[in-house]
Amino acid sequence: MTFTERDHVHFRARLEDCLSTLGKVVGDPKFGAVPATLGAELEASLVGESGGPAPVNVAVHEVLQDDRLTLEVARFNLEANLEPVPLRGRPFTAMAEQATQRLRQITAQSLRMHGARAVPIGTLPTLTSADVTTEALTPVPRFHALERAWAKRRPTPFPLRVAEGRDGVLRAESVAVQGAACSWQVHLTVPPARFLHTFNAAQLATAPALAVAGNSPFPLGRAGGQEARIPLYEQGFGDRGGTRPGAPRPRVGFGRAWLRGGPLAVFDEAVHAYDVLLPAPHRDARDGGSDEAGYPPLEELRLHLSTVWSWNRPVYDPRGHLRIELRALPSGPTPLDMAVNTAFLVGLTLFLAAGGRDVAHCLPFACAKANFYRAARDGLRASLWWPSPGSAPQEHEAGALVHKLLPQARTGLIMSGVDADEADTMLNLLHERVSTGRTGAWWQQRSLEVLSRRRETPRGAGGALPAERTAATPGERTGSLPRGDAATSGASTTRTGQPPEAVPGTGGAGGGPGRPPLGDLTMRYARLAESAAPVHTWNLPADLPWSQR
Repeated sequence: MTFTERDHVHFRARLEDCLSTLGKVVGDPKFGAVPATLGAELEASLVGESGGPAPVNVAVHEVLQDDRLTLEVARFNLEANLEPVPLRGRPFTAMAEQATQRLRQITAQSLRMHGARAVPIGTLPTLTSADVTTEALTPVPRFHALERAWAKRRPTPFPLRVAEGRDGVLRAESVAVQGAACSWQVHLTVPPARFLHTFNAAQLATAPALAVAGNSPFPLGRAGGQEARIPLYEQGFGDRGGTRPGAPRPRVGFGRAWLRGGPLAVFDEAVHAYDVLLPAPHRDARDGGSDEAGYPPLEELRLHLSTVWSWNRPVYDPRGHLRIELRALPSGPTPLDMAVNTAFLVGLTLFLAAGGRDVAHCLPFACAKANFYRAARDGLRASLWWPSPGSAPQEHEAGALVHKLLPQARTGLIMSGVDADEADTMLNLLHERVSTGRTGAWWQQRSLEVLSRRRETPRGAGGALPAERTAATPGERTGSLPRGDAATSGASTTRTGQPPEAVPGTGGAGGGPGRPPLGDLTMRYARLAESAAPVHTWNLPADLPWSQR
């Protein structure tokens, strides 16, 4: 948990050795010659009967005694690790089934012991800044070491902008705020020879996938964008960065340019562009050390990469392959929804990289980066740049763009060996979600509006509930390309037309007169998530109070 300057110097030297060794490993023709697989990590929040966070992850983890479950940074978080599945046949169905089993396993114990459920949701609506203080930090040495490292790098408390408006800036004091941002992190194995093209393709494909997957509209009890988890995570668990000379690069972010030079380049950048947070040397620091597959563990390199939280991140696995960790998708709403999101993102990525195509030649990186933050903010209504063969890139509304990209995603899946009926099932569900406009974020926002009007309308007054909205008519337009990083924006904004402080029901789990508790919204979400029906089929709250249903 504490390190000396000598530890940092020694660790830096070991990182250079790891890079040199990695170059030799990647050059081995047998390395990476494995069948393509998919894996995932599912982060979930433990939620009590009132809908608020239940800080009982250590107790639940100790009872379950399952190596596939790990403690996360905040005491109300757990992470479920899925067994990798071959990228052929019915991989997404298998992933959904595994995720369902893990969530049920956690809930069965946590509900019995503590009255808490495991809820897959990008950002728990009931969380407030008081729930993510230093007291919320899980008692694991890694997290406390990170806490100490950050304490030396930025003032405490530090400002955290979660939404626009006067009340959109909060004061945070701990990396435990990362517990407010739960992800569904997908791992895709990639041969070294195809790493460059696949990584760039994933960068481009991430924005439309994120736009259709939004599930985090209420960061720390405020009204934010469709996937407000993105700016929350970037600010709460990363360097601020900046444009001034010598300013550190943001430790969490989308990146600065397209990848050039193959897999070694992305590992080299991670080593040389970021300082060391956790200089804990591996006990056996010999290059000759290897695991059962015969490849060196490179523990220092893997540890350092675990402290650079790029939205798409390279992973070296000493069992004999490289992976791309796709980190941008949110947790939830259901395992099936997460499998659907994965099918679209992976299928589109594989299509875009097919035949050695490099999307870096088709679109300025500034456009891809702008797309990412627009998708997080505006969801299906985001304006996204996309390559246009034979002409300049065009802007499309995200919903319309996703419709156009679905056939490409299907082709990418079929090429990889996924069964046609599996691809059709997953992508048809996504088509329905886009057509209705009913993402997880949409359901949360509209449900809160319904609950607010019910609370404000006296019973028997005949007040009508708001009409349900469907997706806007898709559109397309051309315009000026963004210039550099100025085109991006990490700040989230409310899409209701009201400043955050005026949006009803954003007062945490308790609520107040005329303001429905976010706890009610959260528990409705939790029950629907357990029903396993995809989110676009979820009804808005009915007149009958939840406790009487």
